[in-house]
Amino acid sequence: MTITGTPVNNGVNTEALLAARDALSQAPEAAEFVWRAECKWIVGTYSETTVDGFSGLGQEHNHQTPYTFGADHPECFAAQDRGATPPEVLLASLASCLTAGVASVAQHRDIQLRSVTATIEGKMNVLGILGADPDVRNGFSDITVSFDIDADASSEDLRALVAQSQKRSAVYDMVTNPTNVTVGTS
Repeated sequence: MTITGTPVNNGVNTEALLAARDALSQAPEAAEFVWRAECKWIVGTYSETTVDGFSGLGQEHNHQTPYTFGADHPECFAAQDRGATPPEVLLASLASCLTAGVASVAQHRDIQLRSVTATIEGKMNVLGILGADPDVRNGFSDITVSFDIDADASSEDLRALVAQSQKRSAVYDMVTNPTNVTVGTS
């Protein structure tokens, strides 16, 4: 709900998104996407992951440029701390997916954003991943996401905006629901 009366521009092309949704509803086979990443071990616990190609809309695609990012473990785990830890990369993925959703939903609902900050924390007992306690889960026990949004909207509208973003977030779904994962060698 716009309070200012000026056109809303959060940088999201909702007309194109809605047109894509309508087109894909008519051709559901084109909505099947496969996202890919290739991770190469460098040294120690440091690796570099590159994302470039994916498939969808019935064809192969490439990003405008390949994206590469490093991951490592911190010095307190006897590593070199050359990149974010894999759990931090997961948290960043969740926060960025939810934040993109906030921008998209705000644009669709005519809410002008001035700033959006998502602060995310994941709690983990590392005794499990260190092999020190087989009864401790290897993953997060709790994740908390908190948004600070400055926008032309009421508190109630902002809560609804965040709720809709959560409802449509692919990464939120991946984190909160079981996913079949197959690990092997080639």
